Amino acid sequence: MRIGRAGRTRDRVSRAAHSCHDGRVSLPDKLDALRSALEDLGRVTVAFSGGADSAFLAAFASGVLGASHVHCVTAVSPSLAGDELRACGSLADEWGLRWTPVATAEMERAAYRRNDADRCYHCKLELMEVVGPIARADKATVVLGVNADDNLSDHRPGQRAALEQGAVFPLVEAGLTKAEVRAASRELGLRTWDKPAAACLASRVPYGTPVSVEVLSRVERAESALRRLGFGQLRVRHYGDVARLELDLAQLAEAVERRAEVVAAVHAAGYSYVTIDLEGFRSGNLNGALRVETNPESERRVR
Repeated sequence: MRIGRAGRTRDRVSRAAHSCHDGRVSLPDKLDALRSALEDLGRVTVAFSGGADSAFLAAFASGVLGASHVHCVTAVSPSLAGDELRACGSLADEWGLRWTPVATAEMERAAYRRNDADRCYHCKLELMEVVGPIARADKATVVLGVNADDNLSDHRPGQRAALEQGAVFPLVEAGLTKAEVRAASRELGLRTWDKPAAACLASRVPYGTPVSVEVLSRVERAESALRRLGFGQLRVRHYGDVARLELDLAQLAEAVERRAEVVAAVHAAGYSYVTIDLEGFRSGNLNGALRVETNPESERRVR
């Protein structure tokens, strides 16, 4: 039964992914499609990270199905920044969500700590093994806030793990892109409409560098300190004693002007050296190493 549902979901996801950018479907029509998809499911368990996508899905589903039929579950582990966990709790209180934080143990999986190209697969598998029983107890379906842009781009082994375990991606089925999720969130008055993307802390660690609690903690301290200085969209990429800062291009000049504060903040987090990436913030840019490794011609050019 699980395999059948995953297969049907993959078919619907594929059709939506190929049609969502053709410009023929309006945002209201896509929201109607999302409403229908949720009504078909009846009860859902939302993997709730507090980001723009999962927050929109949680709020919209609660409006369509009622809060009693929508259970928002947040995975708590060293890869989730403390600020993000607190934000989830705040949103749940503010919006009247049925919310449960649950501990996940991906750090106990050697395959996850190894941090190879499939790290996200093992993380999402752990999530599904924890959230799955909660959903079954509620006679619900696990849904993730994956949008149509996510589904079309980049290296996404986590999505594969979720689909294999029977999760559904309603935003993708409705053909909603990232920009449309933000636009719809703004129309609904959700304060998460312009929230900067915040991937898990492990995404700051280059593939092949083992993930540890100490490394994730150091990254979290550095990023929190920089946000307190007023830098919004950012990543602190971890290279041993070196921190490579990716900032919004509009704030690069400010970072240089305030370099003493920036350096002090990152040093206090435990890094010896601080560099600023002149290309600025790029979500998922560490995946570029995977494309080089899997393309011999590219590898020859890099050398």
